[in-house]
Amino acid sequence: MERSRTARVDELADVQRIEVASGAPFREIGMHLVADMPPLPRDALAAGQRAGRLRVAVDPADRPIGFVLVDLVDGAAHVQQLSVDPAYARRGIGRGLLDEVARWAAGERLPALTLTTFRSVPWNGPYYARCGFRELAEAELTPGLTGLLAAEAALGLDPADRVAMRRPVD
Repeated sequence: MERSRTARVDELADVQRIEVASGAPFREIGMHLVADMPPLPRDALAAGQRAGRLRVAVDPADRPIGFVLVDLVDGAAHVQQLSVDPAYARRGIGRGLLDEVARWAAGERLPALTLTTFRSVPWNGPYYARCGFRELAEAELTPGLTGLLAAEAALGLDPADRVAMRRPVD
């Protein structure tokens, strides 16, 4: 992975640009709703940045090429968004950011990372499974994850294809 660090306030627009660019491949598989979703709001990114939970992977010129925004949900480090500029895909950048979040979570004595994603999209559910996440059964869902999945369904995301996943922190 390229080097990573906490995002700076002046990079929030770059983070939004990366999120929009990373949504473009969804158009190629007919998921236009996802491809056309707006990026995370600037105030949400700013709150994550102030809390030290918005990390960017940067190129050799120190320009953001990927990011992860982490929240706390039901006592776990929740990966709210992980995006890599498609020009830098398949280089281990996303996995490196996830591993960095896991190290941070371990330092905070959090037991796991969680996220919600698409079960059937190759660069979503199957990718996260390769990164050590496992799909949670309905009985394993925490109230916060249940709420996130419901909010995603309200946005129009297919609840039959949405899944919550968990990765223990070593």
